[in-house]
Amino acid sequence: MPADQTPIPGCAHIPLERSDDDRGRFVKVYQRSVADAVGYRDMVAEFYYSRSSPGVIRGLHFQCPPHDHAKIVVCIVGSMFDVVVDLRVGSPTYAEHVTFSLDGAAPSVVHVPAGCAHGFQALADDTLVGYLVSTEHELSHDSGIRWDSAGVEWPLPGPVVSARDRSLPALNDLVSPFRYEPAHG
Repeated sequence: MPADQTPIPGCAHIPLERSDDDRGRFVKVYQRSVADAVGYRDMVAEFYYSRSSPGVIRGLHFQCPPHDHAKIVVCIVGSMFDVVVDLRVGSPTYAEHVTFSLDGAAPSVVHVPAGCAHGFQALADDTLVGYLVSTEHELSHDSGIRWDSAGVEWPLPGPVVSARDRSLPALNDLVSPFRYEPAHG
């Protein structure tokens, strides 16, 4: 399935195939041949999910080197407003963001390259979001930028944000640990 490339290098939106019948729905979230085409083959070290109510913002998170990781994000149930912020110094899109509308009824994934912050706002009850990541979570390297510091226009008013996420540094105060390395073809 073709990937929709974004202005942020390495970030892609990929529609997924689905099969609906009288039993329900079947969706293939990860396929090695598709991953090869986008450039993130064999990247899965962990899989986890979150469940959120409308208005909840999770992010904008990343892991610092040497435990930095790429992510594949999928909305399994519900809907969400997804955000990727490029934090790679030297990138042509440094400090810029892209957004996506993800919905469990129209399955797709977003590939978030290492060196980018990721977050989302749940738009529906019981929004279930799955994450496949390329490295295991390392609490001592877990970080992020404040959700309201990257110029993102979050769609729902009155966001619900954790104390941890409210205390993260602003994008302008971040000393980025990431460096952009262009892909060589």
